[in-house]
Amino acid sequence: MPDLNIKAPDEMLQGRYTNMMQVSHAKEEFVLDFMFAHPPMGELVSRLIVSPAHMKRIVNALQDNIDKYEKQFGAIQEAGEPKLLNEANS
Repeated sequence: MPDLNIKAPDEMLQGRYTNMMQVSHAKEEFVLDFMFAHPPMGELVSRLIVSPAHMKRIVNALQDNIDKYEKQFGAIQEAGEPKLLNEANS
């Protein structure tokens, strides 16, 4: 693959925090919604729509990076599903 210069606006380089993700799919694509949930509201931060083949590459790249992270820093403890603030007080 030849070198590819990627142009990114400054606001994109800052990144956005998310603490919630939802994945849905149809035959031709996967939809990944990244959200910031902070009751009483939430905000859709980003929506990615990718082909099934690209989704498979994403999953493999994520697993490879988790493996490398855990070799360097130790095992990541998987957390349970977070409770929203208003659920924690009930």
